[in-house]
Amino acid sequence: MINLISPKSLRSLGILGMNRRNISFIGKYNKRSNYRLVDDKLLTKKIAMAKGGIPVPELYGVVEYLFEIDGFLEEIKQRDSFVIKPVQGSGGKGILVVTGRDGEDFIKSSGVKIDSSDLRHHVTNTLAGLYSLGGRNDRAMIEGLINFDPSLKDYSYEGVPDIRVIVFEGVPLMAMMRCATHKSDGKANLHQGAVGVGLDIATGQSVSAVQNGVLVTRHPDTNAVFASLRVPDWDKVIELAAGCNEMTGLGYIGADIVLDKKFGPMMLELNARPGLAIQVANQAGLIQRMAIAQEIVASTDDPAQRIQQAKERFSNAALATA
Repeated sequence: MINLISPKSLRSLGILGMNRRNISFIGKYNKRSNYRLVDDKLLTKKIAMAKGGIPVPELYGVVEYLFEIDGFLEEIKQRDSFVIKPVQGSGGKGILVVTGRDGEDFIKSSGVKIDSSDLRHHVTNTLAGLYSLGGRNDRAMIEGLINFDPSLKDYSYEGVPDIRVIVFEGVPLMAMMRCATHKSDGKANLHQGAVGVGLDIATGQSVSAVQNGVLVTRHPDTNAVFASLRVPDWDKVIELAAGCNEMTGLGYIGADIVLDKKFGPMMLELNARPGLAIQVANQAGLIQRMAIAQEIVASTDDPAQRIQQAKERFSNAALATA
């Protein structure tokens, strides 16, 4: 287990800290002018569909002004499931997931029932910027609910698991699956109690799992053994994540991917300032991998070759013998 006691122990493990991430990674490789392409989730979705043909969840609608809420509530009565997101949200804040209906009521992923007045209140708070970066006035985006791959059902509870991949110039550096729990209210958010499962870049096989910074071996709600987890369609997941650098013009990003039962891997959102907890989930640091990734980028312009070299250099087997 990673020793988080002293800065010296962190450096010896190659753990990337926030200051170095901000200066040497984000500040150096991400143009400030391009941040809006990922900070605005609606813009990200539109670019993905228009420029890259990258699959994304269906967009049902957008609420921008208070007077549009009544129309939204009337339209949403026709749908049994949906997700409401702040367009400029971060850290999973303000995401409301509805998985079913009970008469006039809506059922959240946690099983809690809410009504139209609850939806109105949530959308009003979203427009006011309660969940947004910097508290700015925002818009509410309504998307289709992901019907996630059934092979992953035991590893996430009351919510959809997603896969975070850190990518540098088309080279996948590190990955983890974020598994929802009852504690996280069905959201794949580590800070709210979701489990982060480190994944082998070469295979999608689990490496280790953590919840609230503590190593775990089983899902706290389903009792599923994380050592048995292997993400299906792994090659497609990695290829999809790696293609997001070019789409945004950002060199260092976090790509969040979901596995839909019908459509396969889909891009959920992107992050220009990906968090650092992925290192704890993998029990490994990003500093050395970034140095290797720079070598890979210098050696080839071929996207497929960059991915293949990442698999070879960052696989569990290769790292164990390094």
